[in-house]
Amino acid sequence: MTGLLVEGAASIATLAGGVRRGAAQGEAGVLTGGALAVACWEGRILAVGTAAEVRTEIAAAGLPINAFRRLDAHRGLITPGLVDAHTHLLFAGTREGEWQMRAQGAGYLEILAAGGGILSTVAATRAASNDELLAGGRTRLDQMVANGTTTAEAKSGYALDAAGELRLLELTGRLAAEGPVELVPTFLGAHAVPAEFRERPRGIEDYVASVITDQLPAVARQGIARFCDVFCEKGVFSADQSARILRAAADLGFALRLHADELAPSGGAELAAELSAAGCLSADHLAAPSEKGVAALARAAESSHPVVATLLPATSWFLGQRHFAPARRFIDAGIPVALATDLNPGTSPTLSLPMVMSIACVEMGMTPAESLTAVTINAAHSLGLEDRIGSIERGKQADLVVWDVATVAQLPYWLGARLAKVVVKRGGVVLERS
Repeated sequence: MTGLLVEGAASIATLAGGVRRGAAQGEAGVLTGGALAVACWEGRILAVGTAAEVRTEIAAAGLPINAFRRLDAHRGLITPGLVDAHTHLLFAGTREGEWQMRAQGAGYLEILAAGGGILSTVAATRAASNDELLAGGRTRLDQMVANGTTTAEAKSGYALDAAGELRLLELTGRLAAEGPVELVPTFLGAHAVPAEFRERPRGIEDYVASVITDQLPAVARQGIARFCDVFCEKGVFSADQSARILRAAADLGFALRLHADELAPSGGAELAAELSAAGCLSADHLAAPSEKGVAALARAAESSHPVVATLLPATSWFLGQRHFAPARRFIDAGIPVALATDLNPGTSPTLSLPMVMSIACVEMGMTPAESLTAVTINAAHSLGLEDRIGSIERGKQADLVVWDVATVAQLPYWLGARLAKVVVKRGGVVLERS
């Protein structure tokens, strides 16, 4: 059988029509009424609508109904497969100790003095074997599929030297080839300044030069990473340093994205907008953008090169912060908003996009439909994949989730529940719960 027919849905959120911003962010293209169905053929969407309409389309295509595997949605909701547009998938070790220290009032410097922080993950990752890193990645991907994720961006950034970053990207490529989750590899050599550079008089500048002259050309030759990312933040990499790295990356053919304004206004949002024509598709975090940064992203949204504001509310929540990214300001300004897990061992050990949707609704004032848009078509746009995934439209890749709820509003309502009953990737069932 090369076909799949999912029947008996109470509603289908198609997300058809491309990237959404402003009031359209809350329009999920929901079909209701009667028994609804989606037909897939050879890994692509063939038809969507009522069961009668879909069967008519199948017949019009000259296809026999017995060539389709049939699945009953049991009056559930069907959505596109979820797209996680910001993850740090491969790493070794965990950091629950510093999480508990933080809950007891410890600050950043105290955690560093106790051996915590990002450099502890760098040390553990450098010391881990390929088999250990792959095993951890597979376990996390299994959990992501179980929560409805079918596509995920995956960053390097826990090696911070050329050989180590190439290794992480090579392992990401291996996991992508294994499937079922489609991975979009991102080079994040400028994630932090490694320990061996920190004692130098010009350590940060020396490391920026290393990223530009040593790491980027090697990553380009390897040919796995599609994006280059930089952590633009005070105390990490300045807007000027970030711009130099990203412009060098663009010259080598990388698409661009940016950690921006997570802790304080850093010029990151402004830089992402400035580089939109050079291929910057996403500005991520944005918990503390400046007014100029919001205005710059709004102007970019009006252009032919919109930058998606990819917000990571699970990070703010896990850190115990009460200051979240201003999602309503972005939406009201006409900036397309995506949501992602920021999966990482230090600040967001999160594997569930539905949980992120719940946090976005509770803490950032997003509606369920806005949050679903943010983890489907807008997230796909932030990865440059909106022509292929992120919506249920004829000819697009058949990535679907059948949920054990009847409406979009119920998806983030059930906090932390595993509601994915069936997950489909490229027309094949990769998860099925009784």
